[in-house]
This record gives sequence, C-alpha cells and structure tokens, in this order.
Amino acid sequence: MRPVDWFLDGHDRRVPSALRRDIRDYLSRHSNAGPDQLTDAELIAQEMLANAVDHSGGPIWVSLEWSEANPVLTVRDMGATFTLPEHVPDTAQPRGRGLWLISQLAPEFTVAARRVGKAVESVLPVTRPVEPISPPRHTVNPLPHLSEAAPHGGFARESFLRALVVQLANAVEAQQGPDAAQRAIAQVAVDIGGQVELEFRQATGTTDGGLSAERIAECVVRLKTAIGGTFRVVDVTDERIVLVNGQCPFGPDVRRSPSLCRMTTAVLGGIAARNTGRAAVTLEERIALGDPGCRVVIHLGDAAATATRAHHYTAAPPAADQRTSTR
Repeated sequence: MRPVDWFLDGHDRRVPSALRRDIRDYLSRHSNAGPDQLTDAELIAQEMLANAVDHSGGPIWVSLEWSEANPVLTVRDMGATFTLPEHVPDTAQPRGRGLWLISQLAPEFTVAARRVGKAVESVLPVTRPVEPISPPRHTVNPLPHLSEAAPHGGFARESFLRALVVQLANAVEAQQGPDAAQRAIAQVAVDIGGQVELEFRQATGTTDGGLSAERIAECVVRLKTAIGGTFRVVDVTDERIVLVNGQCPFGPDVRRSPSLCRMTTAVLGGIAARNTGRAAVTLEERIALGDPGCRVVIHLGDAAATATRAHHYTAAPPAADQRTSTR
C-alpha cells in the first residue's frame, strides 16, 4: 500500500484529534485487527501527535507506511530530540507518561535526530496480508506522450503532473472498477472543491449560509480563470448554471487526456451540491473531444434529479464529515 502523508500546523491543537481518528479508521478498513488492537494503535498515534504539538513549536509531518505486515507511523518535526524513558515515570510528573506508554504498546518505537529536528517512529500493533505489487505496464495511450518532451530537457512539470493525475485515475478504474474510480474522483473533488469554496468565501466576505446560484457561478469562474481557463457564464437561474470556455486550462494536450474533464467537473459538482443539496454536471461540448469550445451545464437542487447523461452529486450530511457522494 502506498504511504499516506499529512502536514499539520503545530499551532492548531484541534487537528491531531481528527487525525488520530482518521488513522484508526484507515487501519480498520485495511486490517483484520480487533477493537483492542485498534484502540492501542489509536492511543500510540494520539500520544505521538500530542508530543509533537507540545514540543515542536512549528510544522509537523506525519507518514503512515504499510509496505510490510505492520504499519509504521512516523512523526517528524523541527523540535529537539529526546531519549525514551527506561522506567515507569513518576506519576506525580506531568510529562513522560505518554512516551513510556507508547514504548509498552508498540512492537517497535524509536526516536532519531535529523539534520534539523527529529523523527519519532512507531510500528503499530495491527497487521495485514502482504501482497507483492507487480502491475503490467499499460502501453495504450500512455502519458506523458513522447511528443511532449523537450528536445534536451525531458518532460516539463505540467505534462508530468497531468500524467500522474490521469494515470492514477485510470489505474484505479482498471484495478478496482469504475465505481471505485468514481468514488476516488468524488473524494478528490470534495477536498479540492472545499478549499476553493473556502478561499472564495474569504475573498468575497461570504461567511454564512449556502451560496446562491450567482455566487456558485462566480466561484467556478474564479477557479477556472486562476488555472488558465477562459470560462464565462452565459446563463444563471435557480435551476442551472451554463458556462462556456474557449481555452482549456490543460492546454491542447487535453485531447490525449479527456478524463481530466471528469475530474475538474467533479470539483464543480461538489461545490454546487454542497450549497444546493444536490447537483448534476452535463458536458455538452468538450475541447478534449475535438469541440471548438466547452459548454458545461451545472444543474442545481431538485433540477439535478431529471438531468440526463450527467454526473450526479449529493451533499453528505455533516455527520459524514461533510464529504460529497456521487452516483
């Protein structure tokens, strides 16, 4: 399994609590561990994160590597290193008990100084079967395309990053099926679209309530303009937003990567659904498929139910961590 990485602001004490729960959920999904093992693993994560927040005074990087039977949780920060307690700490002392507890629960627990800062690493007490990874190389329409390489400089950043996104989505679909790929795209849309909306709300002073159709359109155009598109609104009602575009943000090479349309419109659908309850996105014209421009219709609220040949999105309830689902 690929490593999972997080960046934490060491000054925000709310984040570690949310992250330890996410780590427990991740371990639960991918192992056969019982409640006691999961509780021990969560407690280890909690104490490691709390120690970093208490002593780093700055940024914190968290990694979960699961290439062997047991996952390895690593917390890196810019704080000074320390030595592990050899004996049960004095219960009258406010510090030190968490590290000793980790050393008792974790199969392995180490602290190492880095050139700057330290790395605290723990093997977590859950396991999973290990399977070697040996996928066949896809040779049909591989990206980045050879024609995108500079004569003496290899592939540029834009083509390389675009290829990573597209090939990852294609790999998920090939290995896990279209439903898994669509769920993955929806998750990406929720995460990116949520940040886009927050930035828009801050920039425009829109803090409370759902965005109106006009505001959603403004937010979408702001996003597309910022990444190099020329989107403009041609119609806005309470039921739909119609956008046209003459220049793809991904450039002419998008014709080799039409699946990028699905990813970017998922961001639009996620923003719309979060503010109107549900949404559907119809791609009536696409530069990626040879059309002279793009024409995108975002169906809002109840009108989304009757949209055909569209990607449908619904806003998850707050209890589901404000994720957007797709069908």
